[in-house]
Parts: sequence; structure tokens; C-alpha cells
Amino acid sequence: MPLMVRLNWPDMTEHLGGPETDEQLTVRLERYVRAQADDARMFKVTVDGASAGSVGIWEREWNGATVLETGWSVVPEFQGKGVASSAMRLVIEMARSSGRHPEMHAFPSVDNAASNAICRKLGFELQGEHEFEYPKGHWMTCNDWRLSLPPYT
Repeated sequence: MPLMVRLNWPDMTEHLGGPETDEQLTVRLERYVRAQADDARMFKVTVDGASAGSVGIWEREWNGATVLETGWSVVPEFQGKGVASSAMRLVIEMARSSGRHPEMHAFPSVDNAASNAICRKLGFELQGEHEFEYPKGHWMTCNDWRLSLPPYT
């Protein structure tokens, strides 16, 4: 929970509709604990034993199909050091090796330059902009980034 609280600070949630209440955080943490199956996984990212952030994958309905979505968050003192990219490379390899999904999507806010840069760096292809309600009651414009997950040959 301490990492969840830190990732909920205003500077960490400016592209996600703002901080959640303590009750919302508790519900989300419980959902993350349950999300340890083939269709959803959440990971705590550590650097030299220190809590640096989180990264995850989950299924969602998108354009009439079930797709794999991913997201990440890294606390300020570890930003700009390749932590999110390194963690995402591991998640991408895990998703690819499972063979369950042909592609992965990320939906960062169009205003989140750092997350959009990570998508570009990792080889995701920009599909366009879309409006999302996240959290409920808050509309935001996001980029749809898609990464093909061809199986190993």
C-alpha cells in the first residue's frame, strides 16, 4: 500500500484524472492482488530494493475484440532512468511468450510526453487518438499505441 499511496500523489496522477480516495486505492489494491492470472497481472517495480513503480497487463474490450492492454507508473526519483522501459521489456516478453494475444495496446494521455516516448522507444505503433472516460466521470484524450506480439520462431 505505501507504493500505491505514492503513485497516487497529484504529480503522479495528473494524466490520469487526479488522485483517488483512500477507499478507491484500497479497492484497486485488492483488484491488483486478484489480478494474477493469464488475463491480468500487476507487478511492483523495484530498483536496488527500493520501490520504483508498477507495471501491468490486463485484457480489455477494444474495437470489438479482446486485446491486451498495458500501463506503468514510476515514482519521480526513478523517472528518466530507463526504469519503465526496462520493466516494460520484461512484460512484453512475458506476453509474447504466452502466445495468448497477437498484440498489446497502451493508451497514454496525449499530454503525457514521457509515456508516449516510452511507447515509441519500445516499438509500439501509433494508431490514433481516442476519447476515454477514466476515471469514471473524467474524459481524456489518449493515444492508442499498438505493439505486435508475434510468437517466437
